[in-house]
Amino acid sequence: MNLTDTPEQAELRERARALTQFIQAYELDCEEHAGLAPDVLAAIAKETLATGLNAINMPAEWGGAGLSVSDQAIVQEELGQLTNALWDTVWRPANALKACDDTQRERYLLPAIEGSRRDCVAITEEHAGSDPTALQTTAERTSAGWRIRGEKWFVTVGDVADFLIVLARVAPENQLTMFLVDKDLPGVTVKRVPRYMHTFVFEHPEFLLDVEVGPDALLGEIGQGYELTRDWFVEERLMIGARCVGAAERALREAAAWVEERSQFGRGLWEYQLVQAMLADSAVDVALNRALVRQVAAEVDAGASRKLVLAKAGMVKLSASEAAGRVVDRCLQLFGGRGYLRDHAVERLYRDVRVDRIWEGTSEIQRLVIANEIHKRGLDGLLHPTVR
Repeated sequence: MNLTDTPEQAELRERARALTQFIQAYELDCEEHAGLAPDVLAAIAKETLATGLNAINMPAEWGGAGLSVSDQAIVQEELGQLTNALWDTVWRPANALKACDDTQRERYLLPAIEGSRRDCVAITEEHAGSDPTALQTTAERTSAGWRIRGEKWFVTVGDVADFLIVLARVAPENQLTMFLVDKDLPGVTVKRVPRYMHTFVFEHPEFLLDVEVGPDALLGEIGQGYELTRDWFVEERLMIGARCVGAAERALREAAAWVEERSQFGRGLWEYQLVQAMLADSAVDVALNRALVRQVAAEVDAGASRKLVLAKAGMVKLSASEAAGRVVDRCLQLFGGRGYLRDHAVERLYRDVRVDRIWEGTSEIQRLVIANEIHKRGLDGLLHPTVR
């Protein structure tokens, strides 16, 4: 398995790096104002379209970039170097939208690909976090379509989204099913917008739902919701892993440059063995997790089994998110008091990467997924690449 960039991937990385550098200029603005002004978001959207990196996970025939999972990981690794989750300004519609029928595709997916509409995924609830099967939101048939009732938490980009992808139980069979719900419909209410540890470019509102939708709001088939959710988790967990690698690399590069120029007690900071150990351990963390992300992405592209892919995506997220936490923590320590200032990129990364061990499945859930794969199908698929 060749894990080096092909010439085409090298060009893709350069485009992603150029877009990242363009967006990076707005990091402090985002931190100081808890978000970005509409004209700045419009400028980023224009640059995203110019680089051809909108909707990288969607087919080219629909207007997306049509990238393989391996290529998507390259883009996300570069964007992951941004603080304040500014990588999320480069939109990537939820892959569940591939289940749209022709009418839904025109109304929801194609506008989401081109950037004129934005989706958000509404799965989590007060009592249903790591276990989506515990959710209580219901969808009941009516003469006009469906009545959806429930409450959704942590709906990322829900403040700027135009429509929600809602996971609900279809009564009376309680089959998990997805629905497309326009945010401006009567009965869709923002309960509150919580404040979080990080300063995210967008918000994560809580929604109250008591809304009537038509029969055309059904996304996919009744009972297909868990399957679509699982596919979404696989993609998200891989991309989180890639972004964690990017975040860790940025922190490490900034810290390595700092210790080269900093002196204490009459000696260069780089001369102290404890400092050298922190840099060395961080370099190992970044390199190992980059290789793991690339390997698993290549396996997905090669058609590895869905059950194995779920477990290996869990390995990626678990390893990369925890490694990023270690690396950024070390790098903040190397900067000392400067690293604790909010106008310092490493401080912002320290807050940013903490959530990567929580959302789209906690580290503990990933361990359970991996252990379940070991129990059911053994270690071979997990310990060895399935493609050469």
